[in-house]
Amino acid sequence: MRRVVTGTWRGWREATEEALYGPSGFYRGPEGPAGHFRTSVHASPLFAAAVARLLCRVDEALGHPAELAFVDMAAGRGELVTGVLAALPAEVASRARGYAVERADRPAGLDHRIEWLTQPPEGITGLLFANEWLDNVPVEVAEVDATGVPRLVLVRDDDGAERLGEPVAGAEAQWLRRWWPLASEEAPFPGAPSEEVPSDDVPSEGAPFEGARAEIGLPRDTAWAGAVASLDWGLAVAVDYAHVAAARPPFGTLTGFREGRETAPVPDGSCDITAHVALDACALPGGRVVTQRAALRALGVSGARPALSLAATDPTAYVRALAGAGEAAELTATGGLGDFGWLLQPVGIPNPMGDGLLADDPRADGLLVDVPDHEEQ
Repeated sequence: MRRVVTGTWRGWREATEEALYGPSGFYRGPEGPAGHFRTSVHASPLFAAAVARLLCRVDEALGHPAELAFVDMAAGRGELVTGVLAALPAEVASRARGYAVERADRPAGLDHRIEWLTQPPEGITGLLFANEWLDNVPVEVAEVDATGVPRLVLVRDDDGAERLGEPVAGAEAQWLRRWWPLASEEAPFPGAPSEEVPSDDVPSEGAPFEGARAEIGLPRDTAWAGAVASLDWGLAVAVDYAHVAAARPPFGTLTGFREGRETAPVPDGSCDITAHVALDACALPGGRVVTQRAALRALGVSGARPALSLAATDPTAYVRALAGAGEAAELTATGGLGDFGWLLQPVGIPNPMGDGLLADDPRADGLLVDVPDHEEQ
């Protein structure tokens, strides 16, 4: 049932929260995310198999604990956790415990071994994996006005119309200043314009320009820190559309999706509302951001075509290998799923992915980021 809209002006964070997760919100629908967009989980079982191999690496780093947790954040209908448990070697599977964290109701027929929760379990040892979760954690949107002042963007839930509200202030202004600067010395935070206005119409270097936008990622930083805190030992991974400080998009990334197509982001419950994630801001000390392409290749996912000789000796195996190579190519494609960011956050263990990932992907376009252990967040 589509929710009742009121035409009220609200910030994007509040409007999106209700539109996605309210009683009649988009994610409460029976079809789940797979009914509207294609994630890596839905693209190929190779993705779940790769995550299962990562869980095995975490298991080894942990010394093979008696109970090994796999937590699937924003689990949809449990597709990833189901695939990961099925792909584990028998000895690891016998110790593995699966958790699906999702606001929607538990789907019928889900494996009884998978625990369905609305929040990640506390005090676990293992792997927490958040595939396309943070991009759906609602955030405020800021836009620079005609005087160079960043202001909160208000939206009307019935048609998606926007207008500017109050200047960005407080912790949100601090986040923008550090992670996505929209203001310069000519128009400092919290938003009062300078008494000195440039005499010409050409902005000075580094000055804000009217219409520049940013998504204020503070709620995502907080949500990620909370998820990581649920781990006593292990690895937390966030996989998402991403950008880093060196390449923030000048007009933001807020958009909508419905039935497999991008659409205007109207917060009426009829579509997904999403924005790319500033994964470098989310990263805690010791974290690392790499591309999905580099991560999956390190986990054995390759788009290389099988040898033609296999077609002569075992045609069925050749066709199967060729299909797998096509799926792997989609998962690692430049300009597509391969450009996603993976935020790797070890907790009490060395990074199970190793130290070579930062050099493994020359096409990363600045996405690769290492956060030193001593850096303050």
